[in-house]
Amino acid sequence: MVRKMGIYSVIAYTLYGLFFYWYLFYFADTSLPFEYEGSKADPATFLNGRELMLSEEYSKIRNLLFFLSTPFEWLFYLFILIIGLSNAFKKWAEETTKNRFFQKAIYLIWLSLFAYIATFPLSYISYSLSKTYHISTQSFASWMKDELIDFWINYGMMLIIVVVLYWLIKKSQKRWWLFAWILSVPFTLFLMFVQPVIIDPLYNDFYPLKNKELEKQILSLASEANIPADHVYEVNMGEKTNALNAYVTGIGSNSRIVLWDTTLNRLNNDQILFIMAHEMAHYVEKHLYFGIAGYLLLSLVGLYLTYRIINWVVTNWGRELKISSVADIRSLPLILMVLSILMFVSSPLSNFVSRYQEARADKYAIEMTKDSESAITGFQELTRSGLSQVNPPLLVKIFRYGHPTMLERISRIEEYELEHRTSK
Repeated sequence: MVRKMGIYSVIAYTLYGLFFYWYLFYFADTSLPFEYEGSKADPATFLNGRELMLSEEYSKIRNLLFFLSTPFEWLFYLFILIIGLSNAFKKWAEETTKNRFFQKAIYLIWLSLFAYIATFPLSYISYSLSKTYHISTQSFASWMKDELIDFWINYGMMLIIVVVLYWLIKKSQKRWWLFAWILSVPFTLFLMFVQPVIIDPLYNDFYPLKNKELEKQILSLASEANIPADHVYEVNMGEKTNALNAYVTGIGSNSRIVLWDTTLNRLNNDQILFIMAHEMAHYVEKHLYFGIAGYLLLSLVGLYLTYRIINWVVTNWGRELKISSVADIRSLPLILMVLSILMFVSSPLSNFVSRYQEARADKYAIEMTKDSESAITGFQELTRSGLSQVNPPLLVKIFRYGHPTMLERISRIEEYELEHRTSK
């Protein structure tokens, strides 16, 4: 039965991959509807022929890698269980030490190492792709450094989660999911608080914005929106990417307004001020707190469904998968697989909510700055720098886009521009 499960899973993954290859490269139509041709949202009006070709090529390959990567993770965890590696990890841990905490630490390092090795080819292909299309400017050594930082940060956080999770499962096999969710609330808030000052600086250098005149204008906007901000930060992303970005991160006293240096170098002050007004809208409309609440609600449902699913799997196939009970550390790959599947399935909903919030932020920004020209040219430059599709395929938008498409964003600004002219 287990062997058949593995064979069927490989066949299903192959068919899934072929479907998305056909969908992205042959079926999906990314051309603009007739009514948008020649508008400011039409990429033919602001990209040259080579840029148009490269953006289509790059987007198709990148989207295919996205759709292949997540189910590959499920397949990896399934095979860890099927071929007995999870059992071997536990055995090696028990042979090394009698201490329960260190047994879990050793089991997790083996699982994390194998997962990293298994997914490394796809990660490297993604890195090479961005280098080939001149999105990434990062050296291989720098990329590997970031990969290793990722690995150890994820391992450290996972070790805390795993130790607490299995302690809760042993204490309450029927309510562990609820207690785990309750503990996740302060843990999530703590991570959001420390990320800007501890985690982010491990990857890049952050420093106060050098352009003091621009900082003064940004802080003036913040004051107009009643946002308590004293400093704007820039980060040296130019050594890693040609893409542009700006964001607000953190909560409470550790919140930061951050601009990539690539954004400062490629956009003018008016374009940057529109982007900053967009970011400020998230604060004004409390999107961060709605996002936290939504995440916690989804995680509650996800943990409950995980509890039900893994109990069912262990009851029916525990012997074949060599999992004696849910409290057995060997169930960890199963838990991770189920959580990953649920996150993927729920991503259309979370992306839909995110797109709504981002559209609201665009509306707020244009009403605050009243500079449609800077907004449109800024979006056009974002499209050029990231080789983004203006009108991506429907499934790509549903599963990948937390922002409205550039077609939607630019056309809405054009509508505002038209209404503003008419009102005058």
